[in-house]
Amino acid sequence: MIIAEHPSAEQVSSALVAEYLGVATSIISDNLSRLPGATGILPYHKGGHMIGTALTVKTRAGDNLAIHAALKIARAGDIVVVDGGGDISQALIGEIILTHAESLGVAGFIIDGAIRDLAAIRASDLPCYARGVTHKGPYKFGPGALNVSVSIGGLVINPGDLIVGDEDGIVALAPAVAAQLLPGIRAQEENERVKIARFKEARLQLQG
Repeated sequence: MIIAEHPSAEQVSSALVAEYLGVATSIISDNLSRLPGATGILPYHKGGHMIGTALTVKTRAGDNLAIHAALKIARAGDIVVVDGGGDISQALIGEIILTHAESLGVAGFIIDGAIRDLAAIRASDLPCYARGVTHKGPYKFGPGALNVSVSIGGLVINPGDLIVGDEDGIVALAPAVAAQLLPGIRAQEENERVKIARFKEARLQLQG
């Protein structure tokens, strides 16, 4: 089989997604002891928060047949996570795939590889993270695999992981771990809010 398709993982619960909506990736990272993280994967969309369930794709460098296969099983709220081996010689997605994914309710893309049609991606509300940009299009020969563990910029992402992205980058964690981290995340959010408010107040007093 050119594309090895494994069963999709259960989606992250809507309650857990709601808890993480708007949480900064830096705070999540801090509560993971700052150890896991993807390097070299940058946001190319116009900004905003990304959150959803990992639908993982492993593909040959420069080939996007497996991505087309992933969109046939993608569910609303899934984030298509593509391990393209970090190759940026051929773009793995562009405006056509982006538009198709938007129509399905896909929550975003993470591409350890290249993208193209950057103007369309920047204008879209659909989050898109990638390693680079090129005008050169992809091949469509395979092979590939769906719903397998992948490595994205050194970060291992498993099918069904909770994915959170913002302007700083992306984090991925198992839903069970995400639930356990919530008290620490809430405490850090409050601590940082208090510190920032205190510094702003001190600055106003100096200006007065």
